[in-house]
Amino acid sequence: MSETDQPAPTVWPCLVYDDAPAAIEFLVALGFRSTFTVAGDGERDGVGVVAHAVLRWPEGGGVMLGSHGRADSEFSKAPTGAGCVYVVTADPSVVCERAASLGARVVQELHRTDYGSDEFALADPEGNLWSFGTYAGAP
Repeated sequence: MSETDQPAPTVWPCLVYDDAPAAIEFLVALGFRSTFTVAGDGERDGVGVVAHAVLRWPEGGGVMLGSHGRADSEFSKAPTGAGCVYVVTADPSVVCERAASLGARVVQELHRTDYGSDEFALADPEGNLWSFGTYAGAP
């Protein structure tokens, strides 16, 4: 199989949150679709524990997330608020408007880059950075 015949690779970032249910709610409001959630054991500080959640971006790909500090997962020991994710979208202005309506902290206003991408960036409620733009990578 030649390089051009191979399917496009799929990369799924994984993030951890102190309040994973709230993160899911925020990302769904931005336009992600929650497709799978596995509840973890109990609650911490009154917040439900998420062992694993999958959220798909309607234009392709997605993100996985879970609750921070679970004894059953080495991944959950990663620091919260330290992730950076780039999401390709045909119309970042629509996502930017959604983010503004949610009161999200926009850390980079919608702009055109010198390589032709329209994009903006926000910080989610726990500090992870999310960029949304039209740049789909070099061929």
